[in-house]
Amino acid sequence: MNAGSRNQAWRASSKPQSTQSLYRIEISFDDNRKLADVLGEFDANLALIENKLGLKAVVHGNVVVLDGEKEACLQGKDVLETLYQRARSGGAALTQGDVEGAIRHLSKGAGASTPGVDTPAPVSMVGELKTRKRSVLARTPAQSAYIRALQSREMVFGTGPAGTGKTYLAVAYAAGCLERGEVDRLVLSRPAVEAGERLGFLPGDMKEKVDPYLRPLYDALYDVLQPERVERGLETKMIEIAPLAFMRGRTLSHSIVILDEAQNCTAMQMKMFLTRLGEGSKMIITGDPSQVDLPMGQSSGLADALSILSDVEGIAHIAFTRADVIRHPLVGRIIEAYETKR
Repeated sequence: MNAGSRNQAWRASSKPQSTQSLYRIEISFDDNRKLADVLGEFDANLALIENKLGLKAVVHGNVVVLDGEKEACLQGKDVLETLYQRARSGGAALTQGDVEGAIRHLSKGAGASTPGVDTPAPVSMVGELKTRKRSVLARTPAQSAYIRALQSREMVFGTGPAGTGKTYLAVAYAAGCLERGEVDRLVLSRPAVEAGERLGFLPGDMKEKVDPYLRPLYDALYDVLQPERVERGLETKMIEIAPLAFMRGRTLSHSIVILDEAQNCTAMQMKMFLTRLGEGSKMIITGDPSQVDLPMGQSSGLADALSILSDVEGIAHIAFTRADVIRHPLVGRIIEAYETKR
C-alpha cells in the first residue's frame, strides 16, 4: 500500500501470557470513515477476523490493536490493510464474504501453487472485476487466479464443485468487457441435457422451452448488470442466451462466449463449440466433472477436452476444489462427504 494513502505505524512486542507469548501490533489509519467501513456495522467484520484468526482486536479511534500469536497478528494486519485499501478505492460496501475472502488469500499457505495456474501471483494480489452496477472481489486464491486467466487468455476452462463462483465470475468478467466496449456481443450457452426429445412437449415458444435450463445465466447477468441494460442487450442481440445445439455452424467473432455446465457436453459437442471461436473473441468453459448428467455410457466432452488441450498455447485451466466453495459453509462439508464416501 502506498504511504500516501495511509499513515501507518505498527509496533510489535513480545510479552509473557501464561505459557504462550502475546504479540501486539498497533495499526493506525488516516481515514476514520473508511476504517469504519472496514470494521463493519457494530464491528462485525473485525469480530469475524478475531474468530477466524484467533486473536483479540480493540479499536481506539483510528487505531486498531491486535493481540495474539505472532503469525495471527501479522495475518490480521495484512487483512485489515487489504480491506482498507479496497474501501479507499471506492468499491461496493464490504461484506463478510469479502472479509472471509481476504482471510483466505492472506492466510498461511494461500500463496501455494494453485492447480491450473502457470505462475502464482503474490497472495496479496486479490482479483477484482468491475461493472457499473457491482464490484466483485475474489474470495479465494483460485478465484484470483481465475480472474487473471480470464484477463490474459483467449480460452479458459474453470472446473470444480458447485458454489466456487466459476459461472458468476465468468459472467461478471464478460459483462464488464461488454460495458467497456471491448467486445460487441456476449453469448451464453448451456447444454439442455434433460430436454432431448421432450423439448417439443414443453409449453410455449422455443425461448420459453429452453429458458428453464438457462436460468442460472440470467440470474448472474441481472446481478452484475442493471436490469434495463440486460433487457436492452437481449432485445438487440448484444446479449444472447442459447442452448448449445444452436451454436452449430456459427462463427462467433468479437464476442465473449461462455459455455456453462460443460460436463454435460459430449465430445463431439465440445469440439463443435470450441471451433466456433472467431476473430477478437474469448471463450470461457465452466463445469463440474463430478456432476455429469449424460446418459449411461456417454463420456463427458469436458474431460475429453481437458486431456486433449492440456498443452495447447493460449488455453488456461483453473481447477477449483471444495476449499474454494463460497456458498454456505455446509455446502463445502456436503461436497467433502460425497467425495469421501464414493
